[in-house]
Amino acid sequence: MDIQEANTDQEIWACWNVVFSLRPHLKQGEFLAKIREQQKEGYHLLFIPSSLVPGTGAAILGYRVQNYLYSGKTLYIDDLSTLATERGQGYGGKLLDHARKIAIETGCDQISLDSGYTRVDAHRLYLNKGFVLGSHHFVQKIVAKERED
Repeated sequence: MDIQEANTDQEIWACWNVVFSLRPHLKQGEFLAKIREQQKEGYHLLFIPSSLVPGTGAAILGYRVQNYLYSGKTLYIDDLSTLATERGQGYGGKLLDHARKIAIETGCDQISLDSGYTRVDAHRLYLNKGFVLGSHHFVQKIVAKERED
């Protein structure tokens, strides 16, 4: 199972279907620019190529390393998803194991992620990989009109 980092435009586009399955609000025409902007902020996009559809990804993991007062140096997982047609092959677990290796190599104190409360299968994977429920994540949306004021 080959884990690669998406750096070229072609590699990033290979991840589009997997990312879109997790983030259906994204617009395809803005995808590459959004990834490039996040990469400037330290984002890394890892993927496992599909064995079913050459030139595409089967699973992705997006992360960044940041420092927080509450947790120290932290590898934060922004995105983790496997296409429905590729599930059951251990891709999510392999990507989490790879993220742990990166966290250790970069001197992180912990790995963290947020997950939608309805993603029960994902939660099972996280708990099986040694994650614990560490907090509730609260969100307050800022609407475009407020930003204009």
